[in-house]
Amino acid sequence: MEKTVSDRQNADEGFHEIQLSGKQIVFLFMATTVVSVVIFLCGVLVGRGVQAQRATQQETLGGGAAPAGAGAEAAPSSTDAGTLTYPQRLEGDQPVVERLNPPAAAPPPAPPPPAPAATSTADDGWVVQVAALRDRDAALAIVKRLSGKGYPAFLLEPAPGAPAPVHRVRVGRYADRAEAERVARRLEREEQFKPLITR
Repeated sequence: MEKTVSDRQNADEGFHEIQLSGKQIVFLFMATTVVSVVIFLCGVLVGRGVQAQRATQQETLGGGAAPAGAGAEAAPSSTDAGTLTYPQRLEGDQPVVERLNPPAAAPPPAPPPPAPAATSTADDGWVVQVAALRDRDAALAIVKRLSGKGYPAFLLEPAPGAPAPVHRVRVGRYADRAEAERVARRLEREEQFKPLITR
């Protein structure tokens, strides 16, 4: 019995629990980060050295003695921006001349907004009015949206000098009132308008 107790004590003495405080954990994390960054930078430096070594090998292998007259012709091609690699640009003796691409052609101008229709007369037929707004831009947006969906929409401008100018969004010119009513029901169902049929 005494032997087992002494064995346990010896085993406990051989085992030491390591407890780290918060500061020690932060220090270990920071030390690990610094070591990782140093290793990364060493890899970058070694990579640059390998690239420089390859460049010098290529120059010695491919470059033999050039004729005296060929040196002047070869100089412009060595500074051409299209043939230089990034390390050659950094290590080159002469500045690199960059050429900008020509500017792209300007996009065609947007088409003008639909021309406002003149005040309708009784002979023009039936129209479906879907909105009457004071904001002309909002009215034009509705006209554009409806025109994009295939409706013959147009904007009726207010009379000059009107005390409360209202821009009316209308659809169609239908010879038959029944056809205008069909379009009005479709606009109410699909576009959530409260249309009004008028001449």
